[in-house]
This record gives sequence, structure tokens and C-alpha cells, in this order.
Amino acid sequence: MQSIAFQLCDRLHVVKRGKKCSVPNGDSVSRKPMKSKPLAAGPPRAATLQSIAEASGVHRSTAARALDPAQAHRISPEVVEKVRAEAVRQGYRRDAIAASLRTGRSRLVGVVLPDLANPVFAPILDGVGAALARDGYSMLVAEGGADEARQIAIVEELIARRVDGLVLATARRSDPVLTICLAANIPTVLVNRAEDRPRAATVVSDDICGMRLAVEHLAGLGHRRIGHLAGPEELSTGILRRRGFEAAMTATGLDPSAVAVAQGYSRAEGQVATTALLSRWPGLTAIAASNDLLALGAYQELKRRGLSCPRDISIVGHNDMPLVDMVDPPLTTIRIAHAEMGEAAARHLLERLADPDMSACVKLMPVALIVRASTRALA
Repeated sequence: MQSIAFQLCDRLHVVKRGKKCSVPNGDSVSRKPMKSKPLAAGPPRAATLQSIAEASGVHRSTAARALDPAQAHRISPEVVEKVRAEAVRQGYRRDAIAASLRTGRSRLVGVVLPDLANPVFAPILDGVGAALARDGYSMLVAEGGADEARQIAIVEELIARRVDGLVLATARRSDPVLTICLAANIPTVLVNRAEDRPRAATVVSDDICGMRLAVEHLAGLGHRRIGHLAGPEELSTGILRRRGFEAAMTATGLDPSAVAVAQGYSRAEGQVATTALLSRWPGLTAIAASNDLLALGAYQELKRRGLSCPRDISIVGHNDMPLVDMVDPPLTTIRIAHAEMGEAAARHLLERLADPDMSACVKLMPVALIVRASTRALA
């Protein structure tokens, strides 16, 4: 029989339905039976891995594998589809934090880029993301800029967030950021830029070969006075492409001395460097730039001087970044396989996560000359 508890003065009384109870002054009071109210429905039971497994007719461990991108390949696609459909129906969300505590892996990879607005890095990021996703990993992407202290702070924050590994597109020729990663024992891969003495797996384009292709193309068009817009000297892309230019010019029997160094990879720095280059070597008929943005800066400086590309000066870029085929004139450039570079970097990192003792290696990605309208034969 249902009981009701209530307080009168300083005494607790239990009253049964339809019975009398005493009160402090000795009187009695009669209570009428109360109608029962239907119990309100409680909140729906939260979906659990066990409820998903039971509804799907599989063991709990099978349901766990089906919902784990890294293990789903171990069971049949039909079972994976059935379990995931049931998880969606029940509103189940996998607890990534709990999973990381069990496995010691967050399944997160930090990716640090120097400039998110630079079109070069979008396809690299696509390649990294595609390769990681196939293995059940996600990315935390950060812009490190050109400032060393900022890059260090970002990497330390990513490490604090327990990323399993890092992909750095910000490396200097002797990189203090990588030193911190190695000291923290975080698997790290460098992409697009390298150290002079590699300490970590590295995936870069063949910069020297790329500049050789550019010089040979211009020389084949009859150009003999060719200048070079070099990238920052603290970056491997700047120094290696300059060395490639100088070696190719020397091999062709041409003077390699017409070089202006840009302080950064941007159109503004490209224009500044072109101003210096043309002021010192006014007779140049062609320019081989170490970066497409520098080449676009050269376009701006030619326009400012009332010169035309390619009528007065032919220009070759480097990278074949998105949309350089849409500028006027469309840019002749060295194509780098950016997406493939990103995929290769991610695969190296995954291999390093599987085998922490594997040695560092450097992978050179092939390059190709893409001829458009910014170069022409010397009249």
C-alpha cells in the first residue's frame, strides 16, 4: 500500500490512505483516499554501445569495431552498415575521449601551415586529410605564420591536446620547432620544406630539378640574360631553388649572378625583389621565380614600369598553385604534386606511429614544366 510522508510541527507521521493520524494537540484528522496520478514518462534511455549491439544482433565488440573507423575494415561492410544505421537511429555518439583513455591514442594529428591563405597549402592539406581519414584519424589545423615563437607556442598547444603526431609545413633549414617535437617524442613529418640535415621523415618536391627545367625552357626559347627571384634564405625552398638556378645556368653556359632574394613568399615581396632585380640588371629578358606568388609580384612590377609579359620579359613561376592558369597572361610554371605530397607525408606519419623506431627518410616528389602564355621565344 502506498505511503505518504509529511512533517507536522516537529513530528514525522506516516499516513496510510483513508486512515486517521494524530496531531500535536491530540485531535485527529481524517484523510480521504487520493487518486493515483500516472507516473510521468522519464527521459529516453541514452544509447549505449550495448544497446546498439543488441538492436543490431551482434556482439558488443563487433559493434565497437563497426563504429571505429580504424577497425571497421575487419568486419563485413554489411555488418558495418547495419550497426552504423542503428547508431544513427538511436542517436549514439562515440566517446572519443573515453576511447583515447583506453587506447592511449587520440587519433588526432596536428598540421601546422605557415599561411592558410596561400593557395599552395590547400591541396597539401587535402592530401594529408584524405590519407589520415582512411586510417580513422582527424586533423587539427593551425596557422603558424613566419614567427618562430608563434610556431613553437602552437606546437606546444597541440602537444598539450595530446595529438598522436604532427605534420609541419613550416620547417626552417635548422628548425627549432622540430627540436621541441623530437624532445617531446612526438612523431613528426616535414612537408614541402626540409632541414639541411634531416632529423625527421620529410616529403618535398625536387626543387633543384624544377629550377633546371625552368632555365632549360627559357634557354631553349633563346633567352641568355635570365634573372632569378629567390625565396627566403632560411627556407629549403629558397636555397635549393637558387642552387638549382645557378647550377642550370652554369651548365648552359650562362651567367648565374642575376639574383634578388625575397624576404617572404608573397606578391608584395615578389614586386620588391623584382624592383631590385631589374634595377641592377636592366637588360634581363626572362625571370625564373622560385614561387608563383613571387612571379605574380613580378607581373605587378612590369606593369608599373610599363613593360609587358612576355613581350618584354618572359616569366616562369614555381608551384603551379591554383588559379595561376587564370591570370593574364596564364603563368608558365613548375608543377608540384601538392596533394600527392600531402598524402605521402601522412602515410609516413602513420608508418611512424605503427613503428616508432623507423629511421627518418627524405622523399622527393617529381616535378613537371607546365608551359602557358607567360613565356615566348626571344625575337
